[in-house]
Amino acid sequence: MSDYKIFANHAHLFAKNTKPNADIDKLKELLDACEIEKAVCFAPFTDQLARYGITENSRKWLANEIKNEPQFVGFGTIDFDEKNLKDQVKETADSGLLGLKIHPAAQELKIDSPELFEVYEEAEKQGLFISFHTGLHWHRIKDYQMLLFDEVAYNFPKLRFSMEHIGGYSFFKEALLVMNNNSRDDIQHVFAGWTSISMEKDDFGNERQGAWSLTDDELCTLIHQTGPKRSIFGLDFPYKDIEYTKKAIERIKNLPITEEAKRGILGDNLREILLG
Repeated sequence: MSDYKIFANHAHLFAKNTKPNADIDKLKELLDACEIEKAVCFAPFTDQLARYGITENSRKWLANEIKNEPQFVGFGTIDFDEKNLKDQVKETADSGLLGLKIHPAAQELKIDSPELFEVYEEAEKQGLFISFHTGLHWHRIKDYQMLLFDEVAYNFPKLRFSMEHIGGYSFFKEALLVMNNNSRDDIQHVFAGWTSISMEKDDFGNERQGAWSLTDDELCTLIHQTGPKRSIFGLDFPYKDIEYTKKAIERIKNLPITEEAKRGILGDNLREILLG
């Protein structure tokens, strides 16, 4: 049994009999196999439910799915085809969900658009945490370039958010710049999401960086520059399996960083952010 009380972010949850190996029972299997105590679940986007004929509001669907599951915390999503953006954010909070998942590239949003600023304003008011996808994702880069997150941090100084994947291979230094540029206030509100950042093997068995991979040296540099309390571990369930997750956890445990930093990444930081 692990002596780490692992609390992981970033599990995409889907309804049973829809996406393979992506429902709540499969997520429980992963948590048990990897000795994870608690996890944040993301609601599906509206179109992800609709393609399976489910018309229920995704935020309410998630709240109902996890209401009797104390090991799960929920984050809602926003349907930007609807005009009641602030109402959707408020409904997220009223449903007992503690945050939002926003994927600027997949949702084809500009990070500093008026629509998103409306969401940020209400999320800040409601005390919701936002997990953003960052890094390559096949949409026009100008809409989701990393430095735009500095505009979010500047305009909403009490809004807490994570940059999931930490920008990946292409944008890691920009993500680090955003974190460092927003580290002078007493309230730390910009966090690094250690999600799907493992190294890969090339055709000859050599270790290489994929589009989201970060090296051990980059991760240690991040901790050195930003401290032990601003990094959180993410699963990327169901896109990453049990074997991948176990290796990712062991990698963190074996990094040459302090024990405080390891425990922070693997759960203490997220627990403090969301549960106080």
